[in-house]
Amino acid sequence: MAAPRLFAGLMSGTSLDAVDAVLLELDGSRWRLLGHAQRAMPASLRFTFEALNHSGEDELHRAQRAAAELNTLYCEALRELLRGAAVLPRQVCAVGAHGQTVRHRPDLGYTLQVCAPAALAEACGITVVADFRSRDVAAGGQGAPLVPAFHRAAFGRAGVDLAVLNLGGIANLSLLFGDGRILGFDCGPGNALLDGWVRRHRGLAYDEGGAWAASATVLPDVLRHMLGDAYFAAAPPKSTGRDHFDSAWLEHMLQPFAGADPGDVQATLAQLSACSIAADLRRWMPGAREVVVCGGGVGNLDLLRRLEQQLGDCPVVSSVQRGIDPQHVEAAAFAWLAARAIDARPGNVPAVTGARGERVLGAIYPA
Repeated sequence: MAAPRLFAGLMSGTSLDAVDAVLLELDGSRWRLLGHAQRAMPASLRFTFEALNHSGEDELHRAQRAAAELNTLYCEALRELLRGAAVLPRQVCAVGAHGQTVRHRPDLGYTLQVCAPAALAEACGITVVADFRSRDVAAGGQGAPLVPAFHRAAFGRAGVDLAVLNLGGIANLSLLFGDGRILGFDCGPGNALLDGWVRRHRGLAYDEGGAWAASATVLPDVLRHMLGDAYFAAAPPKSTGRDHFDSAWLEHMLQPFAGADPGDVQATLAQLSACSIAADLRRWMPGAREVVVCGGGVGNLDLLRRLEQQLGDCPVVSSVQRGIDPQHVEAAAFAWLAARAIDARPGNVPAVTGARGERVLGAIYPA
C-alpha cells in the first residue's frame, strides 16, 4: 500500500481579499484537510490587480511586480501553514498555486493568471504546479470552472442531485447529479460588484453580513435591466470574470437610472446575484435536493437569505455542515488538482468546460 501524500493549495480569488493556503493528505481517493493559513491582500495589491483587468500604462512591468508581491504572500501563508501542521517542506509532494486571474478570454483563446511559480519553487523548496487553466483553453474549453471534479470528491452522494455554489467575487455552480454526471459554470457576479459599490460609497472593504443591502430596497426596473445582459441567458459551457462584470459594466447599467439611491443599488446587486444563481439552478438542475455553499460569500447573510427565498424548498447549507470550512474549499481544490498533475491524471471535466477531451492540467516547476 502506498503511503499517504501531502499536497498544499494556494488560492486568491476574484474577491481579492486574501490568500488562502491549505494542506491536504491524500490517500488514494480519500483526503483529509490538515491545516489552513491566510494572508490578507494589501489594498495596494488589490487595486493593482483590479487595474490589470484592463489595458494600461506599463502593464507588463506592473503585472510582474504584482506577481512578486503575491509570491511574498504565498510564501508567508505556506510557511505558516506548514509550521502549524508541524510539516517540513520536503514532506510536501507539491503546491498547487492558482495565481491571480487578471484576464479571462477563452473566446480569444487565452486566460491569464499572474503568478511567479519558478520563484515560489525556489523560495519554498517544494515542487510547484501552476497555470492550471491554459491547457483546457488550448483544448477548446473555457478553462473554468475547474473545481467541480473536486466538489464531486468532497460533497457528491450517489443517487442524490445536489449543487455546490462557490460564492466568491464571481458565483459558480457545480451540478453533481446522482447518476454521476457533472456540469458546472459561472453564473455571474457573486460579491465583486457588491464589494466595489460599498467601497465606493461607504469606504468599506465589503458590506459585512450584507447589512447595507438588507436595509435598502430592490429597484425592480434596474434589476430587470441588469438581468437582460446576454450572459445570463447563455447556455453552458460558460465562464466570466471582472473582464465583463466590473465597475464599467455597472456604470453602463445604471446610466438610464441616474440618481438611484446607492443603498438601493446595493440591495439590487444582491438580488441580481441571488436571482441569476437561482435561475441557473432551476434551469439546469430542477431536481436539486440541496445547495452546499462555499467561498467568502457565505458570510453575506443577506445574500444567502435572498437565495433561500428564490429557491423555496431546496435547502441552502454551508459547506462547514458537510465537513469543510467554506474558506478552505477552493484552495483545497487546487491542492487536489496539483496531485492530479503530479500523477499525470486529467483534472478537467469536458462536460463542464467544453474542452475536446480530458487533459492533464498545470505546468510543473520541480523543487
